Amino acid sequence: MADPEDNISIPNFSTLLQTDSLLKPYEKDFKRRYGSFQKQLALLEEAEGSFDQFTRSYESFGAHRQPDNSMLFGEWAPAAEALFLTGDFNGWDKFSHPYKKREFGKWELLLAPKEDNSPAVAHNSRLKVVVHTKEGERLYRISPWATYVTKPSKPSTSLVYDWIYWDPPQPYVRKHPRPRKPRSLRIYEAHVGIASPEPKVASYSNFTHNVLPRIKDLGYNCIQLMAIMEHAYYASFGYQVTSFFAASSRYGTPEDLKELIDVAHSLGIMVLLDVVHSHASKNTEDGLNCFDGSDSCFFHGGGRGTHPMWDSRLFNYSSWEVQRFLLSNLRWWIEEYGFDGFRFDGVTSMLYHHHGVGAGFSGNYAEYFGLQVDEDSLVYLMLANHILHTLYQDCITIAEDVSGMPTLCRPVLEGGCGFDYRLAMAIPDKWIQILKEFKDEEWNIGDVVYTLTNRRYGEKCIAYAESHDQALVGDKTLAFWLMDKEMYTSMSVLHAMNPVIDRGIQLHKMIRLLTHGLGGEGYLNFIGNEFGHPEWLDFPRVGNGESYHYARRQFDLVDADHLRYRQLYAFDRDMNLTEAKYGWLAAPPAYVSTKHEGDKVIVFERGDVVFVFNFHPTNSYSSYRIAVGTPGKYKIRLDSDDLQYGGHGRLDHSTEFFTEPSAFNERPNSMQVYIPCRSAVVLANEEIDYCN
Repeated sequence: MADPEDNISIPNFSTLLQTDSLLKPYEKDFKRRYGSFQKQLALLEEAEGSFDQFTRSYESFGAHRQPDNSMLFGEWAPAAEALFLTGDFNGWDKFSHPYKKREFGKWELLLAPKEDNSPAVAHNSRLKVVVHTKEGERLYRISPWATYVTKPSKPSTSLVYDWIYWDPPQPYVRKHPRPRKPRSLRIYEAHVGIASPEPKVASYSNFTHNVLPRIKDLGYNCIQLMAIMEHAYYASFGYQVTSFFAASSRYGTPEDLKELIDVAHSLGIMVLLDVVHSHASKNTEDGLNCFDGSDSCFFHGGGRGTHPMWDSRLFNYSSWEVQRFLLSNLRWWIEEYGFDGFRFDGVTSMLYHHHGVGAGFSGNYAEYFGLQVDEDSLVYLMLANHILHTLYQDCITIAEDVSGMPTLCRPVLEGGCGFDYRLAMAIPDKWIQILKEFKDEEWNIGDVVYTLTNRRYGEKCIAYAESHDQALVGDKTLAFWLMDKEMYTSMSVLHAMNPVIDRGIQLHKMIRLLTHGLGGEGYLNFIGNEFGHPEWLDFPRVGNGESYHYARRQFDLVDADHLRYRQLYAFDRDMNLTEAKYGWLAAPPAYVSTKHEGDKVIVFERGDVVFVFNFHPTNSYSSYRIAVGTPGKYKIRLDSDDLQYGGHGRLDHSTEFFTEPSAFNERPNSMQVYIPCRSAVVLANEEIDYCN
């Protein structure tokens, strides 16, 4: 009997094999995955007309005012016996407005306008769906498609969110076009609520007016906004989503967020949403869980529907209506708010039935194929990437995957999953390990270089020295690992640097520049870490007395002329601006010519610039020979030892370095440079036009 996979053709699979021939033994797996994707896409188009229409289902589900001011309400609740709408509009009558049952578990309610032709449900009024179950229960629910939910406005002991019908008389009108996708992606990962020195939940408006100018000044061209999808528990950092279509009301209104994104666009900055489609909160009254009274409405039933570590619900990605919900959710954030793409959270959990729990991921290809892979989830991600990139040519998608799944960032037409980038999650772990376990003179330079360059060819990575994961309480930022309590007393420029601060400031800059130059095809920084924020991140919770003291970013430290935080900020800015000119992130992977264990020196070329690092704590080298590919005259274009960055100013920036046609370390040319201890420089060839 013929194998059904033999009849499946992946259009560009040969291109994939040219990239990695070791994938050939898994051709049937790729064909099966691609065949499932093709079949689902064809079914979707056959049943719904087009994936464009299918992914606009937010226009018919939830609550909508029609052109004649009638109101249309739609839900999917397959296990419900009956549905009713109640709220301010009908005095909270539980039975006066029943939904009509349609096919496939769908329910619909049409409300005529009032006598004065105004809508039956006014803007900013409260609503609930009343679900009657077959067992006779009466459940009060928020629509899964609700676009705005808030905590109760009146004094109440209830912590359950209210569904607010949002239809402002003067909606925000977008003024600025979207920026084009940049060749080099420099991401500022941010959380709106902590983006203020004040111990409170900061607002969208604060971010727009006070933080966006800083991000622009720092040279980042993309913002990754965390914790925007509504989550009832603030301390979950947005990872326990309760309302998938609602922008968190704790920071302001939907119109405020739209303005934030529009203003970012006016500055040439793209905005990505941290989207959590890997799981959902277990909340029932203000979440998706048990919406229709069953255990398996949006989720797998039984044990498969609960994450073993996160205590949250897991979506059934094979369900037609779950695909409608999640794919429409992606369209909603782009169309309604103007987001430019997504960082998909928890992709490892989605890809495998074991969710990555207890899996070591040695890199053996057998780990990425076979029964342990959840191909329903994989096909959903293929659909999501295919649809997003087809509809929006400049859309960016990033996968948070720790497993190293091959082809995650290869095009769907090659048999890949279609992401643009994956997070290089091993890099921050390596830096933390080094700082925790090794003295400076014990650093394994080869191991550092291996970690920074160990990525799949042809699959782009976002490199970062630290993200929000390292900033959260329970871990420590790089600045804290390096300087700890000294940051509270010894960061003034009015006093000479003590050895702890000196070491910390120099290594903080070097670690970030090495990660920026060598680690990936994009770079990411978490809000505040660019200037070495002196405290971790801890949200108000019972364990800390509901304190906001650590749930903030102290930007006022940067604004103080006498503090060294300003010097770290200046280096981060100039590092990004130097990359913007020379474009090394968009260049092919670096050529590493030196990784000297005894000297603690790393030299590499990327994007026609030369990076030189001396990590030795005490040894400086005067006339150190380095290999160079392109001949010419080189000058210093970034120097971590510059006085303005808290360095010691040991280099003369007027110095010109001329290459010699003397082969060295397998490169045709070489030159001699002075490299002080604990310093790094970027050298650019003055004879090359770097305009890009």
